[in-house]
Amino acid sequence: MSRAHRGTIFLEEAEVIENDRRPAGQHVLRMRSPAVAARAEPGSFVHLRCGASLAMRRPMSVMRADRAEGWFDLLFKEVGAGTGLLARCGRGDRLSVLGPIGRGFSPSPERPRRLLLGGGVGIPPIVFLAEHLAASRPVVLMGSEVPFPFDLRPSSIPEAGLPAGAALGCLEAAGVPSRTASRAGLPGCFDGLVTDLARGWLGVRSSRQRVELFACGPEPMLRAVAELGREFGVPSQLALEEHMACGTGGCAGCNVLVRTPAGPAMKRVCVDGPVFDGASVFGAATP
Repeated sequence: MSRAHRGTIFLEEAEVIENDRRPAGQHVLRMRSPAVAARAEPGSFVHLRCGASLAMRRPMSVMRADRAEGWFDLLFKEVGAGTGLLARCGRGDRLSVLGPIGRGFSPSPERPRRLLLGGGVGIPPIVFLAEHLAASRPVVLMGSEVPFPFDLRPSSIPEAGLPAGAALGCLEAAGVPSRTASRAGLPGCFDGLVTDLARGWLGVRSSRQRVELFACGPEPMLRAVAELGREFGVPSQLALEEHMACGTGGCAGCNVLVRTPAGPAMKRVCVDGPVFDGASVFGAATP
């Protein structure tokens, strides 16, 4: 697997184009990096050096990429030393970027009805995937316990099994039906978990042979999505979040247990993933 990634991961000095501050200490960082932007896919990430004073890189999922203009977007929240340095970056600053890394989402043509779920830090790859699949009209559900880093507006696209309420304006403007959920009392959002919304949507589908689930978020949410897949007989693709040191498969510090046809095996989230089949990751037996 390590050899399979040779020639596909690039080291580049990326230029900060914009650092847009959003609510609750969140930022959207746009960087000019032609090699990464040309090859980034929904689910891939970059390993970013946040500043000269920090040797360790931070893995961050790509939220958008424009191949023609050579830029990509990252969404992050200021929580520690690394993201603190990123929060202070300004236009023209340059940061070392390693990427794009990882195996992204692979929607099945046989299952064109796609339900996408993003929670908290798992929102960026779902935005990327939603916009990538916009022509096939996926349904997008987002959950957050802090204010969303996007404009919310009342949903304008009806969808069976989903309540009316706040939707992500950045997605509905592209014709993608979306809804938001929160247990923090955010105005207009569904009061509950994003997986509660998913259950309502799946429950009214008379034919689920054409449905596929995609998700990224904290582990409890991903476990719940995998369980929904088992309950409703729908496959799921889940993007995992793990601590990473090298980000290129060398240190094996991000290993997870995965069930394979040959039996349980340890896989590296950075290069064997970060996207895995939900049933193979959550429910894998101990070797």
